[in-house]
Order: sequence, then structure tokens, then C-alpha cells
Amino acid sequence: MLVVYLLVCVALIVVFTSRYAIHPFVVLLLVALLYGFLAGMPLDVIIAAVNEGFGRTLGGIGLIIILGVIIGAFLENTGGAYTLAQGTLKIFGKKNVVPTMGVMGYVVSIPVFADSGFMLLSALKKSLCKNAGISVAGATIALSLGLTVSHTLIPPTPGPIAAAALLNADLGWVLIVGIPISLVALVVSILFALYVGRRFYIDPCPEHTEEDLTARAKAAPGAFHSTLPIIVPIVLILAKALLKVFDLPKSTWVDLVMFIGEPFVALLIGVLLAFTLPKKLDRAMFSNDGWIGTALVSCASIILITGAGGIFGNVLQKSGIADIIGSVVTEWSLGIWLPFLLAAAIKSAQGSSTVALITAASIMAPLMETLGFVSEFDKALMVIALGAGSAVVSHANDSFFWVVTQMSGMDVRTGYRTHTLGTLVMGSSAALAVFITHLIFS
Repeated sequence: MLVVYLLVCVALIVVFTSRYAIHPFVVLLLVALLYGFLAGMPLDVIIAAVNEGFGRTLGGIGLIIILGVIIGAFLENTGGAYTLAQGTLKIFGKKNVVPTMGVMGYVVSIPVFADSGFMLLSALKKSLCKNAGISVAGATIALSLGLTVSHTLIPPTPGPIAAAALLNADLGWVLIVGIPISLVALVVSILFALYVGRRFYIDPCPEHTEEDLTARAKAAPGAFHSTLPIIVPIVLILAKALLKVFDLPKSTWVDLVMFIGEPFVALLIGVLLAFTLPKKLDRAMFSNDGWIGTALVSCASIILITGAGGIFGNVLQKSGIADIIGSVVTEWSLGIWLPFLLAAAIKSAQGSSTVALITAASIMAPLMETLGFVSEFDKALMVIALGAGSAVVSHANDSFFWVVTQMSGMDVRTGYRTHTLGTLVMGSSAALAVFITHLIFS
């Protein structure tokens, strides 16, 4: 009956978040309480599980999400993200518009939300396609899938960070595993976008001229300067993870790297670097209505959903469902495909990749030991498998689907044949890469 109760609760999450548009925090909290009552857990155990799940989850992840969002806000408002796009353009050349847009999306979506990144680069995408005399369809899908790859697979994007916290996975290991797998998914996404560009013609109709775009770039920080708030934290987190792998003897510099490689310290350094992006710091940027205030409001929802996911996962764990599901799933031999399929089902049903990641991670957390995913490598693979599933598929119940189609002149049917199919291809390729990696190294 515990499994039946879990299925009922997942169905309720999907129905209330998608059909009735109730905030996922409220739904996850109430569903966690409902599951505890149905499972016959003592009331004091339910209360303890709620408090412990919320506090423990946000204690490890809240600061990281906040700092990552602040970095993204400064990159977006100073034009740094746009400069990154221009730098990518110089590397690939204006003729290679489709791969250029894919790489732009991949880089920009690490600190900036996918929806914002698409709107930010939409004008540049149309202008490049107009100058090259090609359909905007291929560049649009390359951009949307590039944004989706890093949005679902690469920290410090909130979804992967939240999943890592719920599964107690080391962020350094998530980056070590996630970056190469995400690059595989990016290459597959670009190849799919090239195919789409040949099959569908959509007039770019740019709303900005080349002169407008050049003027906008002049006011932004340089490309190298703009990369520092993104690259430095990632390098520091990776450095700490590698030191753990090689288990070097203690020394002053090892202790220093271990300290600055701690995710929240690394991202704090990234924030300080982001503060150097504006030509002049203004107090208004730090106000309630300024860049930081707006950023904190935008991330509050994600933090609350993450905390509620922690509550749901902890209540599941305390109910003893792990052993029951673990024995059933072991007979199915799904292995690393289970988190992918679970996240994909939730994503397709309710639309949000972040909600899918957090909900699926909450369900998987109690099962990790039972399924044998106990090493740091296995936990990181699990996070990436969940991320791959959370990309599958983006359609009409996903706000990003409408951003992509409406800002690119696509009708709904074309959107399904390009963007929706593309997210299936992208997520499945990442899942296949996870499966092969698991076969080779586990």
C-alpha cells in the first residue's frame, strides 16, 4: 500500500501543479503530510520529518542557489551574457549560426535562467540568420536546446544543485560527470538543429539592426571579464573534487583549495567577480527593487520548492518505502534508467524541469542505498540521469515552450516538431551517455 500511496501522491502533484496551477511548494508540503498520514506514521514522526527535511535540505543548498542567481542577474543586467554570446560568435564565425547559437545557449544558461537567456539572445539570433540568409528555425532550436542542456545538467543552475543536495551528491563530482555528458548532449542537439534548419523555413524578421546590436555590445564588459564569474567558481569546485580524488597530504595550499572550493565559498567569489562587471557600482543595484532584490525574489520560489522536496523525500524515507520499492525495482533491472524515466514522466506531465528534478530526486533519495548508488560517482550519475529526464519533453504545459515558439514566429505544430522533439532527442542522448558511463566506470 505504501507504493500505491506514493503513486497517488505523485498523481496529485502533477494534477494540482499543472491543471490547477497551484504553487509546487504548497502541493509538495501538503502531499508529504498526506503521505505520512496514509502510511500510518506517528504524528510526532511526521512533524520531525517535515522540520528535518526542510532544514537539512536548505541548510546545504539555499546559499548556493541565491549566490548563483545573483551572478546571473549581474551578467544579464550589465550585458555580460550578451558579450559572452558575441565572443562565441567570433570563435565560430557568423556563417556557422546554428552551432554558434547552441554553444551560446549552453554557456549563458549556466548562470542565467533558460527563459531569460532565450529572450536575451533572441534579437542576436534573428539578426545573424537574416545576414546569413537562412531560416531562423535551426538557430532557434540550437539555442533552446543549448539552454536546456546546461539548465538541466550543469550546476550552478538551481535544478541540478537542488537534486545534488537531495541526493547528498558532491557538486564537484556532479561537474566532473556532468560536463562531458552535457557536451555529448550539446553536440547531438546541434546536429538535430541543423536537421531542423534544413526542413523548416521561418523568416528571421529581426527587430534590431546590426548597428543596434553593436551599440549594445559596446556598453557591456569584455568577453574575458564576463566569463570570470562563471568559470572561476566552476574551476574552484572542480579543484576541490580532484583533491579529494587524489587524497593529497594536508598542507597549507591544500587546505586553502579545499576552503575556496567549497561550493558556497566558490560562488561567493563568483559574486564578488560579478560585482566588477558594471562600469560603476550603484547602491540602487543592491536595493529591494534593484538587480539583487529582483534576483532574490526570482529565486525564492525555487528555494521553497527545493525545501518542500526535501520534506517529501524525508517523509518517504521515514516511512520505510525504500526497501519495498528497491526490491521491486531490482527485479525490473532498470538501474540508472529509473531516475531518467521517473523525471521524464513528471516533466512531461507538469511542465517544469526544476519541479521534475526536485520531485524525482525526493523520491529517489531513500532508494539510493537499496539500489546500490552509494559512491560519489554513482550519486553524481544519478543527478545527471535525473537532469536528462527533466528535459523530456518540453511541450504546451511548459512556459519555455511558449517563449521559444512565440518569440521565433513558430506555430504550435512546428514547435512540437522542432523544440519538443528536440528536447526528447537531447534528454535521451544525455541518458544514453549516462548509461554508457555507468557501464564503463561502475
